[in-house]
Amino acid sequence: MTNISQIQPDQQVSVRDVFGIDSDMLVPAFSERDDHVPEVDTVYRFNPDVTLAILAGFTHNRRVMVQGLHGTGKSTHLEQVAARLNWPCVRVNLDGHISRLDLVGKDAIVLRDGQQVTEFQEGIVPWALQRPVALIFDEYDAGRPDVMFVIQRILERDGKFTLLDQNRVIRPHPSFRLFATSNTVGLGNLSGMYHGTQMLNQAQIDRWNIVATLNYLPAEEEVAIVLARVPGKDNDHGRRLIRSMVAVAELTRKGFAVGDLSLLMSPRTVITWAENCEIFLNSALAFRLSFLNKCDESERPIVAEYYQRCFNEELDESWMKEAGRS
Repeated sequence: MTNISQIQPDQQVSVRDVFGIDSDMLVPAFSERDDHVPEVDTVYRFNPDVTLAILAGFTHNRRVMVQGLHGTGKSTHLEQVAARLNWPCVRVNLDGHISRLDLVGKDAIVLRDGQQVTEFQEGIVPWALQRPVALIFDEYDAGRPDVMFVIQRILERDGKFTLLDQNRVIRPHPSFRLFATSNTVGLGNLSGMYHGTQMLNQAQIDRWNIVATLNYLPAEEEVAIVLARVPGKDNDHGRRLIRSMVAVAELTRKGFAVGDLSLLMSPRTVITWAENCEIFLNSALAFRLSFLNKCDESERPIVAEYYQRCFNEELDESWMKEAGRS
């Protein structure tokens, strides 16, 4: 049986060949997959700058944070890079229910030879530290303060982690990597869009070696992604429909940027809208059910205007009555 501490990447792959990015960079990778390697999404489209930042994390053991608005595919981007490197990957969502004990570990009662005994069970951090694993902290800016100080210990260059309960110091595996995703850059909920995010300790933010920003894709690339997800729309009529959908989404993003809307359409929402079109066979009905009903009632007329501009048709009269515009 192979010793975990001896497991290392056993090949180098070309960034140009694997990711289609014009770079001579070579990246370490594993030749074999295990159960923790994400599945490869063959239609995923990589942002070159963000991909190079993530690959620098894998190659040079840099701590990389990917920041951006919701629905841009931050976590998926990290997973798809790991998938193509056959690098085991574990995601932890730092919601309000994740505690220090979940990360560090705790005493638990177990059965040994028919007897109940107390035994320390490692949390996700010491478990991952000792393995060739890419540990991803999702919603990093939503973590509780006690949780964030646990993470701060492994952000140092040597990343050693002390288990006080066992008087044991864990040294990270040579192929352990650490990543995070966040909607803000640790400045809190300034826009009012991300309730639950925290002001982060700037000493901790400073420990992240690379911060990459993932924005929404250009329109044609977003259209291509939606068509790849909903192949039933990959025809002349479907492509025109998807372009109009993406145009609506871009208007909501511009409206959000200037303060006209408090909610915007992410690429994920556009994909959902396209999928719902396949179900309801009506783009207007699918639009209401996928996005419009999520909007503030006072903002729905603005969104309806965006739809009219892109589709050259009004939303049906029953909805107009609900919005008070009939």
